[in-house]
Amino acid sequence: MKDEIAYIAGPYRAKTIHGIKENIRRAEAVALELWKREYPTICPHMNTRFFDGACPDTTWLEGDLAILARCDFVVLVPGWEKSSGAVAEARCAGDLNIPVYEWVDGEMVPVGKEAP
Repeated sequence: MKDEIAYIAGPYRAKTIHGIKENIRRAEAVALELWKREYPTICPHMNTRFFDGACPDTTWLEGDLAILARCDFVVLVPGWEKSSGAVAEARCAGDLNIPVYEWVDGEMVPVGKEAP
């Protein structure tokens, strides 16, 4: 098992439940691939899936940023740029000098730094 902990960032919210499920599935698929590559991985989509309405959205968003701050790198799921939460996570990672990568065709593509 590798020492670096990955954090998955991508869209969660959608206009429909089906859209939310699809967003979770995309994030889950990337998380599974990272686990297979022996990276311990935090996937917030799975951590709080379907908790919608139990707390204000800010609870999840702020909590995710607290978790992200303890991770070693962030992997952006396709479509991340359309998600205000994922954009905030990418910005937070940059502010904390945490490496950020985009998931492209099954690989981590560095955004400014080399992949671990």
